[in-house]
Amino acid sequence: MNFERFLRGEQHQYISSMRPILSKKALFSDTTENFISPAEPAPYSEVTITFRAKKNNLDRVFFICQGQKNLMFKASSDSLFDYYEHRQQLDNEKITYYFEAQSGKARCYYDSRGVVKQPEEHYYFSIIPGFSTPAWAKGAVMYQIYVDRFCNGDPTNDVLTGEYHYIGDKSRKVEDWYAYPAQMDVRNFYGGDLQGVLDKMDYLQDLGIDVIYFNPLFVSPSNHKYDIQDYDYIDPHVGKIVSEEGELLPDWQHENRFAGRYINRVTNKENLEASNQLFIKVVEEAHRRGMRVIIDGVFNHCGSFNKWLDRERIYEGREGYAKGAFIDRDSPYHDYFMFHDEYRFPYNPTYDGWWGHDTLPKLNYEGSRELYEYIMRVAAKWVSPPFNADGWRLDVAADLGHSPDFNHRFWRDFRRSVKSANPNAIILAEHYGDPSSWLQGDQWDTVMNYDAFMEPVTWFLTGMQKHSDDYRQDLLGNAESFWGAMGYHSACFATPSIQVAMNELSNHDHSRFLTRTNKKVGRMNTLGPDAANQGVNKAVMREAVLIQMTWPGAPTIYYGDEAGLCGFTDPDNRRTYPWGREDQELIAYHKAAIKVHKENQEFKTGSIKWMLTDYNMIGYARFTRDNHSLILINNNDHEMTKELSVWELGIPKEAEMTRLLLTGNDGFYTDPVKYVVEAGKITVTLPPVSGIILQHRNEPVKRSEEMKSNRKNFLQFL
Repeated sequence: MNFERFLRGEQHQYISSMRPILSKKALFSDTTENFISPAEPAPYSEVTITFRAKKNNLDRVFFICQGQKNLMFKASSDSLFDYYEHRQQLDNEKITYYFEAQSGKARCYYDSRGVVKQPEEHYYFSIIPGFSTPAWAKGAVMYQIYVDRFCNGDPTNDVLTGEYHYIGDKSRKVEDWYAYPAQMDVRNFYGGDLQGVLDKMDYLQDLGIDVIYFNPLFVSPSNHKYDIQDYDYIDPHVGKIVSEEGELLPDWQHENRFAGRYINRVTNKENLEASNQLFIKVVEEAHRRGMRVIIDGVFNHCGSFNKWLDRERIYEGREGYAKGAFIDRDSPYHDYFMFHDEYRFPYNPTYDGWWGHDTLPKLNYEGSRELYEYIMRVAAKWVSPPFNADGWRLDVAADLGHSPDFNHRFWRDFRRSVKSANPNAIILAEHYGDPSSWLQGDQWDTVMNYDAFMEPVTWFLTGMQKHSDDYRQDLLGNAESFWGAMGYHSACFATPSIQVAMNELSNHDHSRFLTRTNKKVGRMNTLGPDAANQGVNKAVMREAVLIQMTWPGAPTIYYGDEAGLCGFTDPDNRRTYPWGREDQELIAYHKAAIKVHKENQEFKTGSIKWMLTDYNMIGYARFTRDNHSLILINNNDHEMTKELSVWELGIPKEAEMTRLLLTGNDGFYTDPVKYVVEAGKITVTLPPVSGIILQHRNEPVKRSEEMKSNRKNFLQFL
């Protein structure tokens, strides 16, 4: 021992020279409640930011924020780790930051990717003062219902064959519930309705659903209802028809070639009011069972049937309705749309439609303050008494106005309207690409998570594009690509957004995930609908569900996925729920996976740490301070054995982990099986095409008493 150096006051350098190698695997921080407090800080408040390292491994840690470098103090320790803290005074602006860790001459940086040689701004951690998302939505299990195809509870409100014309042909009532959707399916109706949802509430509750998300419910002539006719009323065909009053309008009455025979059941105010009352009943019943309800808002465009345009002339002459803008240039709704050629004679103008579709006239908010304010009232109306919906899903939200600046202004005002009416309501949007400019706490809460969930999971497990339009052998089982996509796109979200992001495997716009497992490239018009059912792999589907139920965000089931429903992309993905023909084993698996998700807090608000990257294999951990779960996926067609170091998660070096769920080719298992942790490592053998969840629960750890005075001493030293 060099005592002369020690006596000369060089003890610090001497100790540093003896320090063990920097333990990079033990370093960790993120922006969950485990590492920042409070988790969603208010403007002008103080937030405590924590960084974790192996015990007695570091000389110093720096918190680097907005160009300023701050030395962190060691606030506490346990048997494995030291916890360094920095208290940051916030104003009302977003902050971004990263860390620098030093041990002797070794140093590294830490951003949202983990340990890096050089931090990058895209991956900086971020905190947005004042941005919070509803607690009920964090990790909530959602269930998307395309109403016409879920359950027909009231045949008296069914759309009749020939009830009206739409896009050149008549509506059709489909008599066979199990018939495949037609290639031109928009005017075919199977009769699903809100009464059917009420009838199946026991099923949804037993499945473990927390939130029902409805595709559009407002008055519309199509089965998808993304062409809204009246934003103030639920469509009687999914609601309630109490009166058949209203004449049958003959074809000759209208010159417009799209118009036809139309029974005025959807303009009858008795039916409209009765339908709104039924919606109130649905929400009340959901709330009584502890479930929430989200509705679809289509505000970028409406439908050509809309009472403001009335191209099909169904409102013309009706009591209480002004003339539509397509009928009369002097209509009070004229400025709601962007018209062209409107001064030619006779008056028969063209107008802007979404993606050029004249059945989907684009709303012209820049041209009408009245329209703007009307939609703001609609935004508040449906999340207020007596309707009390719990939030909005916004269709093609980023396409709304004629410029990005206007769009941001619109959604800021929309947020104020919704949150003023119901502070606990959620606002989530359909969006592809970088959503960060919309997720700054002043517009949307979150998005349908395509880029940071659906696409990476689909490519990794199936090699398929989400529409089944392409197969990529190079992406199948490519764990590096999976983590690269997940890391890059997740960095676009602040934690309040990622914890409520809608994590779907399928929905009404993409092929069913189970169909993607057959690796068939095509659509129903090229391969036929039967091909969507052929060669599917339920074991791969179960892997996907296991990821879905353990990944940060709100796992969202598209109706029927849990029952084995297949289908190529729109319209084949809109098949009816197979009542009486369900895959009961797959339903049982969903129940088991949902139960694991709901019973363990780490899957709702816990941290995530990447643990394994190999061909056709990924592993990650979700953890809180005292709960630690390890998730491993083996997408190979053969058994794999892996040894993993798990003490870096906070698991004692000599411990046990309990199996919560195992799925493979031959089914799934929920019986608890013990796995031994020795010297901080665990060995796991995974069967082919499988996934496993292992969990360790710590007893709450008491922090060192000596650490209580650390901050005081630290400040005195400074």
